[in-house]
Amino acid sequence: MNMEIAGDVVALDTELLQLPEVSPFALKSNPRFSEELFDQWLSLPETNRLVTSLLNDAKAGVPLNVPGNSSATNAAASNSLPSMFPAGSAPPLSPRSSTSGSPRVMKHRVGPSTLSSPLKLVSEPVRELIPQFYFQNGRPPPNELKEQCLFRINQIFYGHLDGLQIHEFRSVAKEICKLPSFLSTALFRRIDVNFTGIVTRDAFIDYWVNGNMLTMDIETQIYKILKQPDLKYLTQVDFKPVLRELLATHPGLEFLQSTPEFQERYEIFYYMNRSGNGQLTLRELKRGNLITAMQHADEEEDINKVLRYFSYEHFYVIYCKFWELDTDHDFLIDKENLIRYIPRKFTSKVEGKMGYEDFVNFILSEEDKTSEPSLEYWFKCIDLDGNGVLTRNEMQFFYEEQLHRMECMAQEPVLFEDILCQIVDMIGPENESYITLRDLKSCKLSGSVFNILFNLNKFMAFETRDPFLIRQERENPTLTEWDRFAHREYIRLSMEEDVEEASNGSAEVWDESLEAPF
Repeated sequence: MNMEIAGDVVALDTELLQLPEVSPFALKSNPRFSEELFDQWLSLPETNRLVTSLLNDAKAGVPLNVPGNSSATNAAASNSLPSMFPAGSAPPLSPRSSTSGSPRVMKHRVGPSTLSSPLKLVSEPVRELIPQFYFQNGRPPPNELKEQCLFRINQIFYGHLDGLQIHEFRSVAKEICKLPSFLSTALFRRIDVNFTGIVTRDAFIDYWVNGNMLTMDIETQIYKILKQPDLKYLTQVDFKPVLRELLATHPGLEFLQSTPEFQERYEIFYYMNRSGNGQLTLRELKRGNLITAMQHADEEEDINKVLRYFSYEHFYVIYCKFWELDTDHDFLIDKENLIRYIPRKFTSKVEGKMGYEDFVNFILSEEDKTSEPSLEYWFKCIDLDGNGVLTRNEMQFFYEEQLHRMECMAQEPVLFEDILCQIVDMIGPENESYITLRDLKSCKLSGSVFNILFNLNKFMAFETRDPFLIRQERENPTLTEWDRFAHREYIRLSMEEDVEEASNGSAEVWDESLEAPF
Protein backbone atom coordinates (compact mmCIF):
# COMPACT_ATOMS: atom_id res chain seq x y z
CA MET A 1 0.00 0.00 0.00
CA ASN A 2 1.16 3.55 -0.71
CA MET A 3 0.59 4.70 2.83
CA GLU A 4 2.51 5.00 6.05
CA ILE A 5 1.08 4.52 9.51
CA ALA A 6 2.92 5.84 12.50
CA GLY A 7 3.14 3.41 15.39
CA ASP A 8 2.14 -0.16 15.79
CA VAL A 9 -1.28 -1.75 15.86
CA VAL A 10 -2.19 -2.34 19.47
CA ALA A 11 -5.23 -4.62 19.05
CA LEU A 12 -7.97 -5.52 16.60
CA ASP A 13 -11.55 -5.24 17.74
CA THR A 14 -13.35 -8.03 15.90
CA GLU A 15 -16.60 -6.05 15.79
CA LEU A 16 -14.89 -3.57 13.46
CA LEU A 17 -15.09 -6.25 10.76
CA GLN A 18 -18.90 -6.00 10.88
CA LEU A 19 -19.71 -9.50 9.61
CA PRO A 20 -23.36 -10.16 10.55
CA GLU A 21 -23.21 -13.66 9.08
CA VAL A 22 -20.40 -14.67 11.44
CA SER A 23 -20.75 -14.86 15.20
CA PRO A 24 -18.59 -12.28 17.07
CA PHE A 25 -17.77 -15.00 19.58
CA ALA A 26 -16.38 -17.18 16.79
CA LEU A 27 -14.18 -14.31 15.60
CA LYS A 28 -12.99 -13.45 19.09
CA SER A 29 -12.10 -17.06 19.78
CA ASN A 30 -9.95 -17.11 16.63
CA PRO A 31 -8.07 -13.77 16.51
CA ARG A 32 -5.60 -14.99 13.91
CA PHE A 33 -8.44 -15.58 11.45
CA SER A 34 -9.83 -12.10 12.18
CA GLU A 35 -6.46 -10.51 11.55
CA GLU A 36 -6.09 -12.39 8.26
CA LEU A 37 -9.50 -11.09 7.15
CA PHE A 38 -8.52 -7.53 8.11
CA ASP A 39 -5.15 -7.83 6.32
CA GLN A 40 -6.94 -9.09 3.22
CA TRP A 41 -9.27 -6.08 3.32
CA LEU A 42 -6.37 -3.67 3.74
CA SER A 43 -4.64 -5.18 0.70
CA LEU A 44 -7.54 -4.34 -1.63
CA PRO A 45 -6.99 -1.39 -4.04
CA GLU A 46 -10.32 0.17 -3.04
CA THR A 47 -9.30 0.05 0.63
CA ASN A 48 -5.91 1.58 -0.24
CA ARG A 49 -7.53 4.53 -1.97
CA LEU A 50 -10.15 5.01 0.77
CA VAL A 51 -7.70 4.96 3.68
CA THR A 52 -5.26 7.26 1.88
CA SER A 53 -8.06 9.74 1.17
CA LEU A 54 -9.24 9.69 4.77
CA LEU A 55 -5.74 10.26 6.10
CA ASN A 56 -5.20 13.18 3.77
CA ASP A 57 -8.51 14.73 4.81
CA ALA A 58 -7.65 14.26 8.46
CA LYS A 59 -4.27 15.96 8.01
CA ALA A 60 -5.92 18.86 6.18
CA GLY A 61 -8.53 19.28 8.93
CA VAL A 62 -11.43 18.44 6.62
CA PRO A 63 -14.44 16.89 8.45
CA LEU A 64 -14.88 13.18 7.81
CA ASN A 65 -17.32 12.47 5.02
CA VAL A 66 -17.65 8.72 4.64
CA PRO A 67 -19.85 7.50 1.77
CA GLY A 68 -23.10 6.18 3.13
CA ASN A 69 -22.62 7.88 6.52
CA SER A 70 -25.50 10.31 7.09
CA SER A 71 -24.94 10.91 10.78
CA ALA A 72 -23.71 14.21 12.06
CA THR A 73 -20.15 14.89 13.06
CA ASN A 74 -21.05 15.20 16.70
CA ALA A 75 -22.88 11.86 16.54
CA ALA A 76 -19.80 10.30 15.07
CA ALA A 77 -17.72 11.83 17.79
CA SER A 78 -20.06 10.69 20.54
CA ASN A 79 -20.10 7.17 19.12
CA SER A 80 -16.38 6.93 18.69
CA LEU A 81 -14.99 3.55 17.67
CA PRO A 82 -12.32 1.80 19.69
CA SER A 83 -8.98 3.03 18.47
CA MET A 84 -6.52 0.71 16.77
CA PHE A 85 -3.96 3.47 16.46
CA PRO A 86 -2.19 5.75 18.91
CA ALA A 87 -4.20 8.66 20.26
CA GLY A 88 -4.78 11.49 17.82
CA SER A 89 -4.97 9.43 14.65
CA ALA A 90 -8.19 8.65 12.84
CA PRO A 91 -9.50 5.08 13.06
CA PRO A 92 -9.77 3.03 9.87
CA LEU A 93 -13.32 2.24 8.84
CA SER A 94 -14.73 -1.21 8.27
CA PRO A 95 -15.37 -2.31 4.69
CA ARG A 96 -19.07 -2.54 5.70
CA SER A 97 -19.96 1.10 6.47
CA SER A 98 -23.62 1.84 7.13
CA THR A 99 -25.83 4.64 8.43
CA SER A 100 -24.48 4.33 11.94
CA GLY A 101 -20.95 4.66 13.18
CA SER A 102 -21.50 2.07 15.86
CA PRO A 103 -20.39 -1.47 14.92
CA ARG A 104 -23.04 -2.86 17.30
CA VAL A 105 -25.79 -1.23 15.25
CA MET A 106 -24.08 -2.01 11.98
CA LYS A 107 -23.92 -5.66 12.98
CA HIS A 108 -27.66 -5.96 12.27
CA ARG A 109 -27.42 -4.43 8.80
CA VAL A 110 -28.52 -6.74 5.98
CA GLY A 111 -27.90 -4.55 2.96
CA PRO A 112 -24.91 -5.00 0.64
CA SER A 113 -21.63 -3.14 1.19
CA THR A 114 -21.04 0.11 -0.69
CA LEU A 115 -17.29 -0.56 -0.84
CA SER A 116 -17.56 -3.69 -3.02
CA SER A 117 -15.79 -5.84 -0.47
CA PRO A 118 -15.14 -9.48 -1.55
CA LEU A 119 -16.47 -10.55 1.87
CA LYS A 120 -19.96 -11.10 0.51
CA LEU A 121 -22.99 -11.78 2.63
CA VAL A 122 -23.85 -15.43 2.69
CA SER A 123 -27.12 -15.92 0.89
CA GLU A 124 -29.75 -18.37 2.04
CA PRO A 125 -28.22 -21.89 1.91
CA VAL A 126 -28.98 -23.93 -1.17
CA ARG A 127 -31.28 -26.82 -0.33
CA GLU A 128 -30.08 -30.09 -1.74
CA LEU A 129 -32.77 -32.28 -3.21
CA ILE A 130 -32.52 -35.63 -1.41
CA PRO A 131 -33.35 -38.42 -3.85
CA GLN A 132 -36.14 -40.80 -2.92
CA PHE A 133 -34.74 -43.75 -1.01
CA TYR A 134 -37.89 -45.58 0.07
CA PHE A 135 -40.22 -47.25 -2.39
CA GLN A 136 -43.21 -49.08 -0.98
CA ASN A 137 -43.33 -51.53 -3.88
CA GLY A 138 -39.58 -51.74 -4.47
CA ARG A 139 -37.17 -49.50 -6.38
CA PRO A 140 -38.07 -49.14 -10.08
CA PRO A 141 -35.44 -50.65 -12.42
CA PRO A 142 -33.14 -48.34 -14.39
CA ASN A 143 -34.14 -47.91 -18.02
CA GLU A 144 -31.07 -49.72 -19.32
CA LEU A 145 -31.67 -52.76 -17.10
CA LYS A 146 -35.35 -52.73 -17.97
CA GLU A 147 -34.62 -52.68 -21.71
CA GLN A 148 -32.16 -55.57 -21.41
CA CYS A 149 -34.71 -57.63 -19.49
CA LEU A 150 -37.49 -56.88 -21.99
CA PHE A 151 -35.23 -57.88 -24.86
CA ARG A 152 -34.51 -61.25 -23.22
CA ILE A 153 -38.22 -61.75 -22.42
CA ASN A 154 -39.12 -61.16 -26.05
CA GLN A 155 -36.59 -63.78 -27.12
CA ILE A 156 -37.95 -66.48 -24.78
CA PHE A 157 -41.63 -65.73 -25.46
CA TYR A 158 -41.06 -65.48 -29.23
CA GLY A 159 -43.34 -67.94 -30.98
CA HIS A 160 -45.49 -68.40 -27.86
CA LEU A 161 -48.22 -65.86 -28.46
CA ASP A 162 -50.58 -67.66 -26.08
CA GLY A 163 -47.92 -67.85 -23.35
CA LEU A 164 -45.80 -70.57 -21.71
CA GLN A 165 -46.94 -73.67 -19.90
CA ILE A 166 -45.49 -74.75 -16.57
CA HIS A 167 -43.00 -77.23 -18.06
CA GLU A 168 -41.68 -74.48 -20.38
CA PHE A 169 -41.10 -71.99 -17.58
CA ARG A 170 -37.73 -73.25 -16.29
CA SER A 171 -35.77 -71.13 -18.76
CA VAL A 172 -37.65 -68.04 -17.57
CA ALA A 173 -36.75 -68.67 -13.91
CA LYS A 174 -33.16 -69.58 -14.69
CA GLU A 175 -32.15 -67.17 -17.47
CA ILE A 176 -34.28 -64.09 -16.88
CA CYS A 177 -34.93 -64.15 -13.14
CA LYS A 178 -31.53 -65.70 -12.26
CA LEU A 179 -33.26 -68.00 -9.76
CA PRO A 180 -32.59 -71.70 -9.08
CA SER A 181 -34.44 -73.67 -11.76
CA PHE A 182 -36.48 -75.67 -9.24
CA LEU A 183 -38.25 -72.45 -8.21
CA SER A 184 -39.94 -72.23 -11.62
CA THR A 185 -43.13 -73.97 -10.49
CA ALA A 186 -43.56 -71.68 -7.49
CA LEU A 187 -42.91 -68.62 -9.69
CA PHE A 188 -45.35 -69.86 -12.33
CA ARG A 189 -48.15 -70.39 -9.81
CA ARG A 190 -47.50 -67.00 -8.23
CA ILE A 191 -48.12 -65.31 -11.60
CA ASP A 192 -50.92 -67.62 -12.78
CA VAL A 193 -53.34 -66.52 -10.06
CA ASN A 194 -56.36 -67.67 -12.07
CA PHE A 195 -54.98 -71.21 -12.57
CA THR A 196 -55.20 -71.04 -16.35
CA GLY A 197 -52.08 -73.17 -16.82
CA ILE A 198 -50.57 -70.43 -19.01
CA VAL A 199 -48.38 -67.40 -18.26
CA THR A 200 -48.40 -64.81 -21.01
CA ARG A 201 -45.64 -62.38 -21.84
CA ASP A 202 -47.65 -59.40 -20.57
CA ALA A 203 -48.51 -61.18 -17.30
CA PHE A 204 -44.85 -61.97 -16.64
CA ILE A 205 -43.75 -58.41 -17.45
CA ASP A 206 -46.42 -57.02 -15.17
CA TYR A 207 -45.27 -59.21 -12.27
CA TRP A 208 -41.49 -59.20 -12.71
CA VAL A 209 -40.70 -55.85 -14.37
CA ASN A 210 -43.57 -53.55 -13.45
CA GLY A 211 -43.74 -55.11 -9.99
CA ASN A 212 -40.09 -54.04 -9.47
CA MET A 213 -39.00 -57.61 -8.69
CA LEU A 214 -36.14 -57.01 -11.10
CA THR A 215 -34.24 -54.74 -8.70
CA MET A 216 -34.76 -56.75 -5.50
CA ASP A 217 -32.04 -58.95 -4.02
CA ILE A 218 -32.48 -62.68 -4.56
CA GLU A 219 -33.49 -63.33 -0.94
CA THR A 220 -36.36 -60.86 -1.20
CA GLN A 221 -37.38 -62.26 -4.58
CA ILE A 222 -37.62 -65.83 -3.27
CA TYR A 223 -39.34 -64.64 -0.11
CA LYS A 224 -42.05 -62.86 -2.11
CA ILE A 225 -42.49 -65.80 -4.47
CA LEU A 226 -42.93 -68.40 -1.73
CA LYS A 227 -44.78 -66.36 0.92
CA GLN A 228 -48.54 -66.49 1.22
CA PRO A 229 -50.01 -63.04 0.43
CA ASP A 230 -51.71 -62.63 3.79
CA LEU A 231 -48.66 -63.62 5.87
CA LYS A 232 -45.41 -61.91 6.77
CA TYR A 233 -43.32 -65.07 7.08
CA LEU A 234 -42.62 -68.44 5.45
CA THR A 235 -43.78 -71.80 6.78
CA GLN A 236 -42.76 -75.39 6.12
CA VAL A 237 -45.64 -75.76 3.67
CA ASP A 238 -44.30 -72.93 1.49
CA PHE A 239 -41.16 -74.94 0.70
CA LYS A 240 -42.93 -78.14 -0.39
CA PRO A 241 -43.43 -77.11 -4.06
CA VAL A 242 -39.75 -76.22 -4.28
CA LEU A 243 -38.61 -79.52 -2.79
CA ARG A 244 -41.00 -81.54 -4.95
CA GLU A 245 -39.58 -79.93 -8.08
CA LEU A 246 -36.04 -80.47 -6.82
CA LEU A 247 -36.76 -84.19 -6.39
CA ALA A 248 -38.37 -84.38 -9.83
CA THR A 249 -35.61 -82.57 -11.73
CA HIS A 250 -32.31 -83.20 -9.93
CA PRO A 251 -30.49 -86.24 -11.36
CA GLY A 252 -29.24 -87.30 -7.93
CA LEU A 253 -32.64 -87.30 -6.22
CA GLU A 254 -35.10 -88.76 -8.72
CA PHE A 255 -35.30 -92.08 -6.85
CA LEU A 256 -36.63 -90.24 -3.75
CA GLN A 257 -39.75 -88.84 -5.37
CA SER A 258 -41.87 -91.43 -3.58
CA THR A 259 -40.29 -90.58 -0.19
CA PRO A 260 -42.38 -87.84 1.42
CA GLU A 261 -40.01 -87.58 4.38
CA PHE A 262 -37.29 -86.09 2.18
CA GLN A 263 -39.70 -83.34 1.18
CA GLU A 264 -39.98 -82.37 4.85
CA ARG A 265 -36.58 -80.68 5.07
CA TYR A 266 -36.77 -79.80 8.74
CA GLU A 267 -33.07 -78.94 8.71
CA ILE A 268 -33.99 -75.71 6.92
CA PHE A 269 -36.00 -74.40 9.85
CA TYR A 270 -33.58 -75.85 12.41
CA TYR A 271 -30.74 -73.70 11.10
CA MET A 272 -32.69 -70.74 9.69
CA ASN A 273 -35.64 -70.20 12.04
CA ARG A 274 -33.67 -69.38 15.16
CA SER A 275 -36.75 -68.32 17.10
CA GLY A 276 -38.09 -71.85 16.71
CA ASN A 277 -41.66 -70.69 16.10
CA GLY A 278 -41.98 -72.19 12.61
CA GLN A 279 -42.26 -68.73 11.05
CA LEU A 280 -39.27 -67.88 8.86
CA THR A 281 -38.97 -64.11 8.40
CA LEU A 282 -37.21 -62.22 5.61
CA ARG A 283 -34.53 -61.13 8.06
CA GLU A 284 -33.81 -64.74 9.04
CA LEU A 285 -33.74 -65.75 5.38
CA LYS A 286 -31.15 -63.06 4.61
CA ARG A 287 -28.99 -63.96 7.60
CA GLY A 288 -28.80 -67.64 6.68
CA ASN A 289 -27.18 -69.55 3.83
CA LEU A 290 -30.25 -71.28 2.37
CA ILE A 291 -30.20 -69.33 -0.90
CA THR A 292 -26.54 -70.17 -1.43
CA ALA A 293 -27.31 -73.85 -0.84
CA MET A 294 -30.18 -73.67 -3.35
CA GLN A 295 -27.90 -72.21 -5.99
CA HIS A 296 -25.28 -74.85 -5.22
CA ALA A 297 -27.83 -77.66 -5.52
CA ASP A 298 -29.00 -76.27 -8.85
CA GLU A 299 -25.47 -76.39 -10.29
CA GLU A 300 -24.05 -79.53 -8.63
CA GLU A 301 -25.01 -82.94 -10.02
CA ASP A 302 -23.66 -84.83 -6.99
CA ILE A 303 -26.21 -83.86 -4.37
CA ASN A 304 -24.01 -85.21 -1.56
CA LYS A 305 -21.55 -82.40 -2.20
CA VAL A 306 -24.25 -79.95 -1.13
CA LEU A 307 -23.74 -80.40 2.61
CA ARG A 308 -26.37 -77.87 3.69
CA TYR A 309 -30.06 -78.81 3.68
CA PHE A 310 -30.16 -81.05 0.59
CA SER A 311 -27.59 -83.81 1.20
CA TYR A 312 -28.95 -87.32 0.64
CA GLU A 313 -26.32 -88.75 3.01
CA HIS A 314 -27.55 -86.56 5.84
CA PHE A 315 -31.16 -87.48 5.16
CA TYR A 316 -30.31 -91.18 5.02
CA VAL A 317 -28.49 -91.12 8.37
CA ILE A 318 -31.29 -89.23 10.14
CA TYR A 319 -33.97 -91.45 8.66
CA CYS A 320 -32.18 -94.69 9.56
CA LYS A 321 -31.49 -93.50 13.11
CA PHE A 322 -35.14 -92.63 13.55
CA TRP A 323 -36.22 -95.98 12.09
CA GLU A 324 -33.99 -97.86 14.55
CA LEU A 325 -35.63 -96.15 17.53
CA ASP A 326 -39.15 -96.40 16.12
CA THR A 327 -39.48 -100.11 16.90
CA ASP A 328 -43.17 -100.36 16.00
CA HIS A 329 -42.64 -98.19 12.88
CA ASP A 330 -45.62 -95.94 13.56
CA PHE A 331 -43.34 -92.98 12.87
CA LEU A 332 -43.47 -91.96 16.51
CA ILE A 333 -40.90 -92.51 19.27
CA ASP A 334 -41.91 -93.02 22.90
CA LYS A 335 -40.86 -90.09 25.02
CA GLU A 336 -39.33 -92.42 27.62
CA ASN A 337 -36.43 -93.08 25.27
CA LEU A 338 -35.31 -89.48 25.10
CA ILE A 339 -37.33 -87.60 27.73
CA ARG A 340 -34.27 -86.21 29.48
CA TYR A 341 -32.84 -84.69 26.34
CA ILE A 342 -35.76 -82.90 24.68
CA PRO A 343 -35.90 -79.23 25.68
CA ARG A 344 -39.01 -78.26 23.79
CA LYS A 345 -42.58 -79.35 23.42
CA PHE A 346 -43.12 -82.09 20.87
CA THR A 347 -44.64 -80.96 17.58
CA SER A 348 -46.37 -84.30 17.03
CA LYS A 349 -50.08 -84.33 17.76
CA VAL A 350 -49.81 -87.57 19.71
CA GLU A 351 -49.21 -86.85 23.38
CA GLY A 352 -46.02 -88.30 24.79
CA LYS A 353 -44.63 -89.16 21.35
CA MET A 354 -41.73 -87.68 19.41
CA GLY A 355 -42.35 -87.14 15.72
CA TYR A 356 -39.85 -87.06 12.91
CA GLU A 357 -39.48 -83.27 13.05
CA ASP A 358 -38.62 -83.41 16.76
CA PHE A 359 -36.09 -86.13 16.10
CA VAL A 360 -34.38 -84.10 13.36
CA ASN A 361 -33.92 -81.19 15.77
CA PHE A 362 -32.66 -83.55 18.44
CA ILE A 363 -30.08 -85.48 16.42
CA LEU A 364 -28.68 -82.34 14.79
CA SER A 365 -28.23 -80.79 18.23
CA GLU A 366 -26.85 -83.96 19.80
CA GLU A 367 -24.23 -84.73 17.18
CA ASP A 368 -22.93 -81.18 16.77
CA LYS A 369 -22.94 -79.21 19.98
CA THR A 370 -20.73 -76.49 18.50
CA SER A 371 -23.32 -74.84 16.23
CA GLU A 372 -25.34 -71.89 17.48
CA PRO A 373 -28.71 -73.64 16.96
CA SER A 374 -27.40 -76.53 19.06
CA LEU A 375 -26.22 -74.21 21.83
CA GLU A 376 -29.63 -72.56 21.89
CA TYR A 377 -31.33 -75.98 21.92
CA TRP A 378 -29.43 -77.31 24.94
CA PHE A 379 -29.50 -73.97 26.74
CA LYS A 380 -33.31 -74.09 26.67
CA CYS A 381 -33.10 -77.64 28.02
CA ILE A 382 -31.12 -76.68 31.11
CA ASP A 383 -32.87 -73.34 31.71
CA LEU A 384 -35.75 -74.98 33.60
CA ASP A 385 -37.32 -71.73 34.84
CA GLY A 386 -36.82 -69.92 31.52
CA ASN A 387 -35.15 -66.86 33.05
CA GLY A 388 -32.34 -66.76 30.49
CA VAL A 389 -29.49 -67.90 32.78
CA LEU A 390 -28.13 -71.26 33.89
CA THR A 391 -27.72 -71.56 37.65
CA ARG A 392 -25.85 -74.05 39.80
CA ASN A 393 -29.04 -75.87 40.80
CA GLU A 394 -30.19 -76.29 37.20
CA MET A 395 -26.89 -77.78 36.09
CA GLN A 396 -26.71 -80.02 39.16
CA PHE A 397 -30.19 -81.36 38.36
CA PHE A 398 -28.96 -82.77 35.05
CA TYR A 399 -25.57 -83.88 36.37
CA GLU A 400 -27.24 -86.25 38.83
CA GLU A 401 -28.05 -88.54 35.90
CA GLN A 402 -24.37 -88.61 34.91
CA LEU A 403 -23.39 -89.58 38.46
CA HIS A 404 -25.78 -92.49 38.23
CA ARG A 405 -24.21 -93.57 34.95
CA MET A 406 -20.72 -93.42 36.44
CA GLU A 407 -21.82 -95.78 39.17
CA CYS A 408 -23.34 -98.17 36.62
CA MET A 409 -20.08 -98.11 34.63
CA ALA A 410 -18.07 -98.84 37.82
CA GLN A 411 -16.24 -95.53 37.53
CA GLU A 412 -15.19 -93.33 40.38
CA PRO A 413 -17.83 -90.56 40.61
CA VAL A 414 -16.75 -86.94 40.28
CA LEU A 415 -18.38 -84.52 42.71
CA PHE A 416 -20.51 -81.80 41.19
CA GLU A 417 -18.48 -79.10 42.97
CA ASP A 418 -15.42 -80.19 41.00
CA ILE A 419 -17.40 -80.35 37.78
CA LEU A 420 -18.80 -76.87 38.40
CA CYS A 421 -15.31 -75.43 38.82
CA GLN A 422 -14.27 -77.08 35.57
CA ILE A 423 -17.31 -75.67 33.75
CA VAL A 424 -16.62 -72.15 35.01
CA ASP A 425 -12.97 -72.45 33.94
CA MET A 426 -13.99 -73.68 30.49
CA ILE A 427 -16.65 -71.03 29.84
CA GLY A 428 -15.20 -68.05 31.71
CA PRO A 429 -18.59 -66.35 32.25
CA GLU A 430 -18.89 -62.64 32.98
CA ASN A 431 -20.57 -63.53 36.28
CA GLU A 432 -19.40 -66.76 37.89
CA SER A 433 -22.70 -67.22 39.75
CA TYR A 434 -24.55 -68.04 36.51
CA ILE A 435 -23.97 -68.69 32.80
CA THR A 436 -25.72 -66.88 29.95
CA LEU A 437 -26.23 -67.90 26.33
CA ARG A 438 -23.86 -65.11 25.37
CA ASP A 439 -21.15 -66.70 27.53
CA LEU A 440 -21.65 -70.04 25.78
CA LYS A 441 -21.56 -68.57 22.27
CA SER A 442 -18.30 -66.79 22.99
CA CYS A 443 -16.56 -70.00 24.12
CA LYS A 444 -15.27 -72.79 21.87
CA LEU A 445 -15.64 -75.43 24.59
CA SER A 446 -19.37 -74.97 25.17
CA GLY A 447 -20.14 -78.28 23.45
CA SER A 448 -18.04 -80.12 26.01
CA VAL A 449 -20.00 -78.48 28.83
CA PHE A 450 -23.24 -79.90 27.45
CA ASN A 451 -21.60 -83.30 27.04
CA ILE A 452 -20.67 -83.23 30.73
CA LEU A 453 -24.34 -82.76 31.60
CA PHE A 454 -25.93 -84.98 28.93
CA ASN A 455 -23.51 -87.40 27.28
CA LEU A 456 -20.83 -88.81 29.50
CA ASN A 457 -19.35 -91.01 26.77
CA LYS A 458 -18.74 -88.06 24.48
CA PHE A 459 -17.15 -86.04 27.24
CA MET A 460 -14.78 -88.88 28.08
CA ALA A 461 -13.96 -89.26 24.39
CA PHE A 462 -13.15 -85.55 24.29
CA GLU A 463 -10.85 -85.87 27.30
CA THR A 464 -8.93 -88.70 25.59
CA ARG A 465 -9.19 -87.63 21.95
CA ASP A 466 -7.48 -89.62 19.27
CA PRO A 467 -4.67 -87.59 17.62
CA PHE A 468 -5.82 -88.96 14.27
CA LEU A 469 -9.24 -87.35 14.72
CA ILE A 470 -7.63 -84.05 15.74
CA ARG A 471 -5.48 -84.09 12.59
CA GLN A 472 -8.53 -84.96 10.51
CA GLU A 473 -10.41 -81.95 11.90
CA ARG A 474 -7.53 -79.65 11.05
CA GLU A 475 -7.34 -80.98 7.48
CA ASN A 476 -11.03 -80.21 6.86
CA PRO A 477 -11.86 -77.16 8.98
CA THR A 478 -14.93 -76.35 6.87
CA LEU A 479 -16.69 -79.57 7.88
CA THR A 480 -18.84 -79.40 10.98
CA GLU A 481 -19.15 -82.09 13.65
CA TRP A 482 -22.46 -83.08 12.10
CA ASP A 483 -20.87 -83.40 8.63
CA ARG A 484 -18.22 -85.78 9.98
CA PHE A 485 -20.71 -87.81 11.98
CA ALA A 486 -23.12 -88.15 9.05
CA HIS A 487 -20.31 -89.26 6.73
CA ARG A 488 -19.10 -91.93 9.16
CA GLU A 489 -22.62 -93.18 9.82
CA TYR A 490 -23.47 -93.27 6.13
CA ILE A 491 -20.48 -95.49 5.42
CA ARG A 492 -21.36 -97.76 8.34
CA LEU A 493 -25.00 -98.07 7.38
CA SER A 494 -24.11 -98.67 3.73
CA MET A 495 -21.70 -101.48 4.70
CA GLU A 496 -24.32 -103.06 6.95
CA GLU A 497 -26.86 -102.89 4.15
CA ASP A 498 -24.39 -104.49 1.72
CA VAL A 499 -23.65 -107.31 4.19
CA GLU A 500 -27.36 -107.87 4.75
CA GLU A 501 -28.05 -108.03 1.03
CA ALA A 502 -25.15 -110.40 0.52
CA SER A 503 -26.37 -112.68 3.31
CA ASN A 504 -29.86 -112.65 1.89
CA GLY A 505 -28.49 -113.43 -1.53
CA SER A 506 -26.44 -116.38 -0.24
CA ALA A 507 -29.47 -117.70 1.59
CA GLU A 508 -31.50 -117.57 -1.57
CA VAL A 509 -28.79 -119.44 -3.45
CA TRP A 510 -28.63 -122.05 -0.67
CA ASP A 511 -32.38 -122.50 -0.74
CA GLU A 512 -32.38 -123.01 -4.48
CA SER A 513 -29.65 -125.64 -4.21
CA LEU A 514 -31.65 -127.51 -1.60
CA GLU A 515 -34.81 -127.39 -3.59
CA ALA A 516 -33.20 -128.32 -6.91
CA PRO A 517 -33.09 -132.11 -6.36
CA PHE A 518 -36.76 -132.15 -5.62
